[in-house]
Amino acid sequence: MKNLPMIAAAMLLAVFSFPALGQQDLSLRYAGTIQAGDLDKHLTYLASDELEGRDTGEKGQKLAAAYLVDFYQKQGLTGPVGGNYLQAFELSSVRWEDLELQVGNQDLVLNEDFVFIGDADTQKRIRTELVFLGLSSDENLAKVDVEGKLVGMWAIGARSADVVGKVMEAGAEGVILVTMEGQANFDRVANRYKSLSGRGRLGFDRPTEHRPVFMVSSETMGKLFETPVEQLKEAAKNNPESIPSQKARYRVRKDKIMVGTENVLAYLEGTDKKEEVLVISSHYDHVGVNSQGEINNGADDDGSGTVSVMEIAEAFASAAKDGYRPRRSILFLNVTGEEKGLLGSEYYAENPVFPLENTVNNLNIDMVGRIDYEYQNAENQEYVYVIGSEMLSSQLKIINEYNNITYTNLILDYRYDAEDDPNRFYYRSDHYNFAKHNIPVIFFFNGVHDDYHQPSDTVDKIEFDLMEKRARLIFHTAWDLANREHRTPVDGTNTRLDR
Repeated sequence: MKNLPMIAAAMLLAVFSFPALGQQDLSLRYAGTIQAGDLDKHLTYLASDELEGRDTGEKGQKLAAAYLVDFYQKQGLTGPVGGNYLQAFELSSVRWEDLELQVGNQDLVLNEDFVFIGDADTQKRIRTELVFLGLSSDENLAKVDVEGKLVGMWAIGARSADVVGKVMEAGAEGVILVTMEGQANFDRVANRYKSLSGRGRLGFDRPTEHRPVFMVSSETMGKLFETPVEQLKEAAKNNPESIPSQKARYRVRKDKIMVGTENVLAYLEGTDKKEEVLVISSHYDHVGVNSQGEINNGADDDGSGTVSVMEIAEAFASAAKDGYRPRRSILFLNVTGEEKGLLGSEYYAENPVFPLENTVNNLNIDMVGRIDYEYQNAENQEYVYVIGSEMLSSQLKIINEYNNITYTNLILDYRYDAEDDPNRFYYRSDHYNFAKHNIPVIFFFNGVHDDYHQPSDTVDKIEFDLMEKRARLIFHTAWDLANREHRTPVDGTNTRLDR
């Protein structure tokens, strides 16, 4: 059994053209520059209170961007945006004033009992009924008249936009939605929305749609219909019309201002294949200060990915200074606005500095500094989750596995790469905006933990030795992709296009 990795490596070598031994030796030499101590130093600043949680468009995000630019300049990397390192753009910050929701005699409290996740600008109060549909199946829609009414629904494990869209097309006035199990999970989301309420919800500036969507917990949905939750779930499957409707009214008033933010880009030009570009990415924003005034430092999410990109960039820059430039060019991309809906990576993909057809791969790093629930009691905790590596290219997963076998011997865990993953992690980080353009991607991830999106996500909890090993794997894979003779083929089907 001890010889299995060597046997697997030999089989891979027999099938694929991997870098020559000299290139492998160079890869090992420069991977050694990725050090836990350096990761710690950079993260201690980026996840410090001084940066106030790096909220998109706020002072802390700007300080983080300046720190990244200064670092890349010192490495001798180029600013590819007309000679600059910042790709600036604007987002609209939307506030919904006087948001009201009443069902029966119950006045619901914003960001405690419900969260507003839709779009609307009604100005005046809208009086209607709340009817229970449960599921957006054709069978249920045939049983329940949704025309001009608020509709109570479940959307757990489904794409909420699809669920809402189908019901609105059927004539609904709006939707009250359950998207997750457990009051604690809802409360976490509600607290996050509460912390954002003073600053507004960021997004690209678009015309207002009449799509009033209110998210509640399953427990609150039961209270609205004065029906036990389990009974509602059963009715959703068979007889939603059996649940009595309720009188309802709501009001939404919308206001918006424009906010400036920036992606940070650093470029290393390649040699004989320099027109082809490998993108190594992370998001450097986080969620700022919560409603209690506590700073969400975002050490793991995604300070860990950001400093990993920095150290990988330094390794490649060191090699270039010694005369070992990669054959392909490399773009080190730290994006903003991920926490607001993958906005920075979407902006780059829609406004690429380098043509997307010349972008060969994206290696995306989002949370690689911790040990999650699944491995917290494991004997071997040297793992990383790998997502998306085999969907678009038959070779990318194998290349990553080869480099892992050769250099790092981590457990590569693919459990969250399933298309029916209820967590939908594939859709929740910046690689998605490359994959949707048929660019083969790998998303490296350590899974979630109790400190996810909490003020307790701090530097003292980071496993720096493990993060060093994960970053070295990503560097080895990047070195391989940047120097091999042929770019990875796009010979797979993109089956996960819609978020």
